[in-house]
Amino acid sequence: MTKIEINGANLAYDDIGSGSPVVLLHAGIADRRMWREQVPALAARHRVIAVDLRGYGESELPPDAFAHHDDVAGLLDALGLPRATLVGCSFGGAVAIDTALAHPERVGALALFGAAVSGNEWSEETEDLWEDLVGETDPEDYAASAAGEVRFWVVGPSRRPEDVDPALIRFAEEMDQRALAAELALSAVDVAELDPPAIERLGELRVPVLVAAGADDLPDIGRLADRIAAEAPGGVRLPDVPDAGHLLPLERPEAVNPALLDFLR
Repeated sequence: MTKIEINGANLAYDDIGSGSPVVLLHAGIADRRMWREQVPALAARHRVIAVDLRGYGESELPPDAFAHHDDVAGLLDALGLPRATLVGCSFGGAVAIDTALAHPERVGALALFGAAVSGNEWSEETEDLWEDLVGETDPEDYAASAAGEVRFWVVGPSRRPEDVDPALIRFAEEMDQRALAAELALSAVDVAELDPPAIERLGELRVPVLVAAGADDLPDIGRLADRIAAEAPGGVRLPDVPDAGHLLPLERPEAVNPALLDFLR
């Protein structure tokens, strides 16, 4: 692990391998450790940079205003990388898309797994699913909140917890407890959003875009994946990966890694 100052904050990252650069951007319920199955697979051919976004994992959160997409561009500057492929999951996918729109000259391609999109509004179906699967939790009880979020996102609405590897659930809950603390801290900081938001600008993505989702993720995520692939001129939609929830790269590396290596090739 290395730390580097980006726009006034020390960001933690791993930098492994050599070749064309690939930056991995984690989900909002996780940190850079969620890419543990991708880093060694990609590093045989690529320079792989897995970063903790500001406030998450081992990265710092100064009180100054910032934008996650500007941090990604700043990381490329600091590492002397004119362009990179961005790989994002969930919230990390939204940051990747925002970076490609805000700094188009810096992004050569996008690979998106269960991606969120800035400016998207969740459906009533998703809100109802949250009430059914999670309900009310004490926001200061990180363990209970993480258990609820992992039930919602990682297990998903179409599976039961006993259908999912218990080691995956434990690891996801541990990462999410840290992520919940990060989100609480981030709520007190001015985080700049892309304006106009990405949901209105997917047609501006002038790079190859690989889009995938888990078959057991939220229906809204599948619909977003369809929309990204349909509206991005270079969008390619992979079939949904069976028996996989929101942390698709972590849960099903045997499906993700070959597809990602083929795309990067």
